[in-house]
Amino acid sequence: MKDYSDLKEFTDKKIRTLRNNLNNRLETFKKGEKGAKVLPPSHMLHGMDEGDCKALLLKVQDLIKKRSKA
Repeated sequence: MKDYSDLKEFTDKKIRTLRNNLNNRLETFKKGEKGAKVLPPSHMLHGMDEGDCKALLLKVQDLIKKRSKA
């Protein structure tokens, strides 16, 4: 699993891409698709389960809000 402790260093575009990927991944979990596709090691969400994705999405959304106010 990748380290996202440095989210503040991400560009706006990379943050938006991460948010979109997280939303798509969570939608896959929500649909309950059996055996949701295992992501390749090169994918930014590789090794993350539903809980990890939800927690990271909250951090990303908070960062987007802070940046929009700045």
